[in-house]
Amino acid sequence: MNATVNASKECDRDTSVTSVIFPVLYSILCIVALVLNSLAAWIFFRIPSSTTFLVFLKNVVVADLLMTLTIPIKILSDAGVGFWQLRAFHCRFSAVLFYITMYISILLLGLISLDRYLKIVKPFGKCALQKVRVGQRLSAAIWVVMLSLALPNVILSNQPPKPSGGKLKCSSMKGEAGKLWHEGFNYFCQVIFWGTFALMVFCYTFISKKVYESYKTSKSKSHAANRRTKAKVFVVVGVFFVCFAPFHFVRVPYTLTQTRDGGDCRAKKAIYIAKETTLWLSATNVCLDPLIYVFLCRVFRKRLMTTFCKDTQESSKSSLTHMEMSPMDHTTRLSHNDTSLINQCTSASSFNC
Repeated sequence: MNATVNASKECDRDTSVTSVIFPVLYSILCIVALVLNSLAAWIFFRIPSSTTFLVFLKNVVVADLLMTLTIPIKILSDAGVGFWQLRAFHCRFSAVLFYITMYISILLLGLISLDRYLKIVKPFGKCALQKVRVGQRLSAAIWVVMLSLALPNVILSNQPPKPSGGKLKCSSMKGEAGKLWHEGFNYFCQVIFWGTFALMVFCYTFISKKVYESYKTSKSKSHAANRRTKAKVFVVVGVFFVCFAPFHFVRVPYTLTQTRDGGDCRAKKAIYIAKETTLWLSATNVCLDPLIYVFLCRVFRKRLMTTFCKDTQESSKSSLTHMEMSPMDHTTRLSHNDTSLINQCTSASSFNC
């Protein structure tokens, strides 16, 4: 009997994959996410928060940046670089922030879909959610509530770390109360994800239906515009589902292997690999969110275009100055692409979400 229990407790994970492949994947992800989200933050925080839509998008940018900043610690921890104390820090603080910012982002994406629904499907009805001040308070409430719910995971990871063979399992730092809270909080996160996904499907289904009806009423021949609208709906819901759904299928079984003893060792190892794979897929959302900004927010798209065109104009002016000093036959070498970009820049003057 004791031998069976000890065997189940000594089910060591095979980290040959997670300590080599995933650190490389996370490194690439971190670099791309840092560049894209820094650019998004630079653009968004130069735009006034004139709508709830912009308020929610700015909060998504902050959540994505915070999540991105936790990735380097996860990379070092998974790769086994440094002492086991780094792994303990990751388990108690960094991993908690990683997960909580992911769910804050999920909730905000749900609010964005609801905001789009109210603006497009119910354009003439006044709703408190469409007031900027309400949007700011709602965003602040999400941050406060989610961080407060995450705090017990930090406090209850209070057991002395017990590294085995230089490796440390995060679950070993939790007592019985910590494991119970961890399991309950994971069920709560399941409700957050699936509830938000259902809300998004509902909202974007009615948005696409409303847009289609408006085309029929106006007898518009713009099939391209209709296709663009459908593409936007597909991209937002599709990215959300593909990134997050696989992880939420795996997370409950994985949590049970953390909080309960026993079970087949081979199955535990397979679930662990599946969890790490789907978690990386969820993390890729920090790179894909900027695509949503481009698809959904005209003000972001035009500000990005204007910034890019401004740089193009400056480089074109310098090249023109250089050519003026050169022989006359070289003046015809002005690039057609530069000219078209300058024309696009002059047309991108009105910022309207």
